[in-house]
Amino acid sequence: MKKLKDRVALITGGGRGLGQAIALAYAKEGANVAICGRNIGVLEETARQIEAEGVEALPLTCDVSSSAQVHAMFEKLLNHFGTIDILVNNAGIFRSDPAGAKDRINHLDLVTKPGPRYSLGITKSLTDEQWHDMFRVNVDGTFYCTREALRVMESKHYGKIVNIVSISGISSRSSHSPNYAAAKGAIVALTRSLGHEVAGAGITVNAIAPGYLMTEEFKNGLYNAMNEDQRQRLLQLVPLGRLSTVDDYTPLAVFLASSDSDYLVGQIISPNGGVVIEF
Repeated sequence: MKKLKDRVALITGGGRGLGQAIALAYAKEGANVAICGRNIGVLEETARQIEAEGVEALPLTCDVSSSAQVHAMFEKLLNHFGTIDILVNNAGIFRSDPAGAKDRINHLDLVTKPGPRYSLGITKSLTDEQWHDMFRVNVDGTFYCTREALRVMESKHYGKIVNIVSISGISSRSSHSPNYAAAKGAIVALTRSLGHEVAGAGITVNAIAPGYLMTEEFKNGLYNAMNEDQRQRLLQLVPLGRLSTVDDYTPLAVFLASSDSDYLVGQIISPNGGVVIEF
């Protein structure tokens, strides 16, 4: 028996990377899947892969940082499927620019090399726009989509919400991206609070906090900017000795969307290869 048969799921940022992997995993378990993002070509290609699993796919263009666009997206989803059972808030941004890669490499040197301690000097250099952009997409987008989903889920007394956060939101070792850590930390707090708020309405809210995940964006940005010594020192931070792939997270995403997780409320689960979480 497929775990998500005939359920309707929406995965934001579902066209590529972890979002795409979760969308395909849900399709394999029998769910009809809507995916949203900004690139319709990417979404349509993923939709074809979803439909190859014998379920229905709905690609939707949307900038989740816009309340109006999120509302319009949900109208299209509900007109098409009639309901929503599962929401995965995966859409987000992080510092992928050359300056961000440099800051992450400096952070790696600071935590893996002996020597004098010093400030990375990142927060004092962040612009208003860099701060607000991170919150608009990651935090506002999660809130807008969750608010729309709850209006349906509460009325039928059922729903599963899975937030994709990050180890940066629960660890003190995230000084390379203070705006990203703050945004993901906000979603961690929202997950815990909202989980308690809506549990009595038959809705569970939990989060996955990935560790070091080798996505195309990560590979083409930070990883390619590192030399071999830096890559080896990065791996030393992970007791399992390897970076994660999307396949390390999809079974958990299926679990949290299925009835197997009905007793989990407001939990932050971090598959991270054994990376030490410092609070």
